[in-house]
Amino acid sequence: MDTKIILSGTWVVVTLIYLYDDVLRICSGDFTKSMANMNFSQSVWLGIAVLMLIPILMVFLTLVLPQSVSRWANIIVAAFFFLFNLVGLPSYPSMYDRFLLAASLGFNVVTVWYAWKWA
Repeated sequence: MDTKIILSGTWVVVTLIYLYDDVLRICSGDFTKSMANMNFSQSVWLGIAVLMLIPILMVFLTLVLPQSVSRWANIIVAAFFFLFNLVGLPSYPSMYDRFLLAASLGFNVVTVWYAWKWA
């Protein structure tokens, strides 16, 4: 199978894991009104939006960027999200949060692995 498709697929999976985790957090009641009313500045909310857009963009960019650029973009972005989520993992008290974040970490590793092997 084409490595571009596999890598693009890993970003689809990671994006869906993040979305599913958010849905579970809302449905379980773990997402409270106090969390929704955080007094972040517009700049912080924009930063959060950009951060969440990156995996979605990687689905597309993996398919259209030249192979060498796509390879390094996948390695760098997947490594960044791996470290970002690893640092944040202890702050999530729910088992489902930790499970889904661990799954996303696994897919970040898979992404780096396939991108690294991509010749």
